Amino acid sequence: MKLHTKIALGLVFGALVGSLTNAFFGDASWVRWVTDNVAYPVGQIFLRMLFMTVVPIVFTSITLGVAGIGDMKTLGRLGGRTFGYFLLSTLIAATIGLTLVNTIHPGGGLSPEIRDELMARFSTQGSTPSGPPDFGVSTFVNIVPRNPVQAAADMDMLALIFFSLIFGAALTLIPKETAAPVIKVLEGIGEAVIKIIDMAMKLAPYGVFALIFGITSQFGWSILQQLSLYIIVVVVGLTLHGTIGISALVKIFGRMNPVRFWRSIDAPFITAFSTSSSMATLPTSIATAESELDVQPKIAGFVLPLGATMNMNGTSLYEGVTVLFLAQVFGVHLHLGQQIVVVILAVLTAVGAAGVPGGSLPLMMLVMATVGVPPEGIAIILGADRILDMCRTTLNVCGDISASVYIDRVDREWEGLPKAQPGRHKAATAVVD
Repeated sequence: MKLHTKIALGLVFGALVGSLTNAFFGDASWVRWVTDNVAYPVGQIFLRMLFMTVVPIVFTSITLGVAGIGDMKTLGRLGGRTFGYFLLSTLIAATIGLTLVNTIHPGGGLSPEIRDELMARFSTQGSTPSGPPDFGVSTFVNIVPRNPVQAAADMDMLALIFFSLIFGAALTLIPKETAAPVIKVLEGIGEAVIKIIDMAMKLAPYGVFALIFGITSQFGWSILQQLSLYIIVVVVGLTLHGTIGISALVKIFGRMNPVRFWRSIDAPFITAFSTSSSMATLPTSIATAESELDVQPKIAGFVLPLGATMNMNGTSLYEGVTVLFLAQVFGVHLHLGQQIVVVILAVLTAVGAAGVPGGSLPLMMLVMATVGVPPEGIAIILGADRILDMCRTTLNVCGDISASVYIDRVDREWEGLPKAQPGRHKAATAVVD
């Protein structure tokens, strides 16, 4: 049985058993004992395995992503445009998600009593939220850490990301032979952290069952109703960004018919949805970009691996919606400035998300802590994460391919090459056949 099937069964059975327990046994003392001494401990072990990977995965992913560009001067023309496109598409996605969650309020249907009880329950399960930050001049000053080690220890996300970006840029400016050993070490750390996440995800079916049982046995069906609305908001947001956001970017920047674009990328679309991994889809993405969209191999080989690491527009939308949804569930009010911080963090942490199933969960917990939402509250949405992971990964991959179309057009114009002819290689193969 595949892992996502096990996770789905963990969600269903946990919700069913917990809701029936709540309906028939209510506030029985043995229910609270099972919840406190069995369900929550199992769930917390799973959550803590994810949470302990936050600092290393942010540092290694962002540093290696920047260092992977190589010589800044040589690749400045393509690298600058590639980063700009990644940031623009990710920002559009995050904005769509926050607009929807503020309009629909998927987490606003709970009673004040349930909100207070949820906050009391989850705020005592682990790390204490740091409280919502104010957005102003001090926000930008504090981005530069006095002590990067202290920033990592305090889970200061903006400072940690800033140091990672600067460290990665510095590696591109020193001699390659000097930077190579450092990059090798970081690559090894990154691989190990991804393996830890993979180990944690193997515990996910049991952790999800325990966490959902603990919640539904105490709060009943009301939590599940809000969760269903949350799932709808995420899926609608992803659909809007794909059909409107990415299509507009392909038309404006890539100067390609969006209908032709979407028809040409069915193979990576299906692969991304089934694997929930941008990295696993990368070979298919490169082959499709070259054969179906006539992207130059040098462009596909540069943009798509970088995009699989750094261009997570679907993930940024998902993170923004999730953080605000859980803030609504816990009754944490975030004003406009604080929501801007959420957008910035969603965009930046999406860059640091590993291109593997569940890779964004540790980073999202850190964003939650930054804005005053108990990180352990992520347990509420864990059961639904797998199907949403499949959806957002698909959008991530489509965004990567759209970026390759744009950069290919820019490079062809710069080099004076003929325009791309999507489907040309496919048609040539058909003639040979």
